Amino acid sequence: EVQLQASGGGLVNTGGSLRLSCVASGFTFDGWVIGWFRQTPGKERVGVSCITGNGEITTYADSVKGRFTISVDNAKDTVDLQMNNLKPEDTAVYYCAAAAGGSWTFQHWGQGTLVTVSS
Repeated sequence: EVQLQASGGGLVNTGGSLRLSCVASGFTFDGWVIGWFRQTPGKERVGVSCITGNGEITTYADSVKGRFTISVDNAKDTVDLQMNNLKPEDTAVYYCAAAAGGSWTFQHWGQGTLVTVSS
């Protein structure tokens, strides 16, 4: 069974940093795409960053480019999202998700982790 476990959220001041981790079980990253998404109350979930299982392709939302870095560690079955220079508008529940077979359609979702950036 494919499972994803997200962690690392918390409360941080503007300009601070957090590192989110997504631990996967039930599959290996080869051929998959792992993504981080976020959602605020009343709004749709939006993509933040994605990475292919081999780490060769990464994508970032314009709003986080230059501040967030996604990485994959196949030995640990984890995908991390390093978030620097956080802003209040980054406050959201962050989810990790997995898409199989290069489809970029995310069928598997982990539970969310809350990130709160105080102004």
